[in-house]
Amino acid sequence: MNVNDENAIVQNLIDAGCGQELIAEFMEDLRKENFSGKLKLLAAHRRLLLDNLHREQKRIDCLDYLVYKMKKENSI
Repeated sequence: MNVNDENAIVQNLIDAGCGQELIAEFMEDLRKENFSGKLKLLAAHRRLLLDNLHREQKRIDCLDYLVYKMKKENSI
């Protein structure tokens, strides 16, 4: 793997919100050709992002419900 490929992978991981520790571990697995290790790291980070997304969606739903109730009360 050349330096440009490594830089692109690191940038992709940064853009995905990965921290320095995860990036370092991923790159180490990459150099060792540890495919399963790389997949486990990415799957774990994806789960974390998805959990955060669900938490934020629940907060948005709460706000939407409050707005709905306020509009309903003011239209009577």
